Amino acid sequence: MGWFIRLVTSSVGKKITMALTGLFLISFLVVHAAVNGLIFYNDGGETFNIGAHFMGTNPIIRTLEIVLVLGFLIHIFQGLYLWKKNRNARPVRYAYSKPVPRTTWYSRSMALLGTLILLFLIVHTTNFWIPNRVNQFKYGKELPLYEMMLEKFSNPFEVILYVLGCFSLFWHLLHGFWSAFQSLGLLHYKYNGLINFSGICFAILIPSILALMPVSMYFGWIR
Repeated sequence: MGWFIRLVTSSVGKKITMALTGLFLISFLVVHAAVNGLIFYNDGGETFNIGAHFMGTNPIIRTLEIVLVLGFLIHIFQGLYLWKKNRNARPVRYAYSKPVPRTTWYSRSMALLGTLILLFLIVHTTNFWIPNRVNQFKYGKELPLYEMMLEKFSNPFEVILYVLGCFSLFWHLLHGFWSAFQSLGLLHYKYNGLINFSGICFAILIPSILALMPVSMYFGWIR
């Protein structure tokens, strides 16, 4: 057990933990986007409510919610630790600092993008997840999520906030997808092109679906 603790707490172990939790959260995004994408049936929320009810009452899904929250917390804390460690490695700030060659601004800004996503998640869970779970515990029934979405996304401020959150998620995924495979040592010259292409497609597709939902509701494309 001691070797496992040393592995997890080491720099390499923390990067591996970041990668594993990142891939786990990526799988959550797929499910989340798929269920929420049911609103595009545009049937007054009937199909969406069926999917949301299943996700909100299935005991396996409810158990995985605990794992999901832990995954988020570990990913956030490990990310902040690695960012602070890298920052402390160069305590003296130069008057002019040339970016490292072959790096992108979003790969150097993962901590900032992650913080923006965290703030977005706080707003998102406060709007929907927390009220719904509280209502389930107090009264044993779910809130009308589809109607709540229509109400929330009638506010342009809420729509802009969600679009900005999805925009930050796009940049975070654009680097994080590739970085996770790199940290786990899964890159190979035969498959790097496929991994890079898949990461770009994923970073575009998932945030686009999530951003299109509030936009569609605000402009009345979905009722």
